[in-house]
Amino acid sequence: MGKLNAPVDKLPRKTLTVFFLIDTSGSMAGGKISSLNVAIRDTLPMLEQISSENTDTEIKIAALQFASGCDWMYPRPLPVEDFEWNDLEATGLTSLGAAYQELQKKLSQTSGFMQEANASCAPVMILFSDGVPTDDAKHGLDHLKENNWYKAAIKIAVAIGDDTNKDVLKEFANNNGEAVLTVHNINDLKKMIYLVSVTASQVASKGVSIGLDAPESRQEEVMQDIKKAIKKDSSLTKVDVGADVEDNKGSDDWTNW
Repeated sequence: MGKLNAPVDKLPRKTLTVFFLIDTSGSMAGGKISSLNVAIRDTLPMLEQISSENTDTEIKIAALQFASGCDWMYPRPLPVEDFEWNDLEATGLTSLGAAYQELQKKLSQTSGFMQEANASCAPVMILFSDGVPTDDAKHGLDHLKENNWYKAAIKIAVAIGDDTNKDVLKEFANNNGEAVLTVHNINDLKKMIYLVSVTASQVASKGVSIGLDAPESRQEEVMQDIKKAIKKDSSLTKVDVGADVEDNKGSDDWTNW
């Protein structure tokens, strides 16, 4: 007869991959790329805490930069506690289409980042850009949209300044214009990187909300939480929520880094 009090092995945790997709073209040079580097590095400890406190889900990080080409910071997603941010530099064009194609390759269950399909949560994808694609972004996105991981992902786009083509970012967020957030200065960029990354990771790594007022999707839940946080923070009045909103156009200030 077996021992009644034999220890029970811990169940393996699911994996949540947070993808940072970062425009490192020349127009991002200076305060934009410097503040982005600082903000993501400062956000990682909070994501590590979310991961360590969740008994069901482990957070991993993948970072893809795109300029005249695109490159992953590491060849595979790493557990957030092992992920060290390498500061990015800004130069070159804006090859967003190439980035979409590279992301599509890595969202494969056979040869990419999502091979443990039964143990993976739908990912979080956060796109940062300040300009206009210089390649065929639509072609790349059309292929990406066929991917089931992309369809299921929480997708948020952060437009960095007035010159960003917000219609392009709206397309990335799967025609959800509400999931495009426009920042106009360094402080707001840093705050939004933290807010979006943490909020999306919290929602994606927990159980689905229930009840009469529960949102229809996790992306909707993330945006509800983000909008509430922006409304409560009086210092974020210059953040525009929505692809068609331009309340703060003309207020860009990327100096004083």
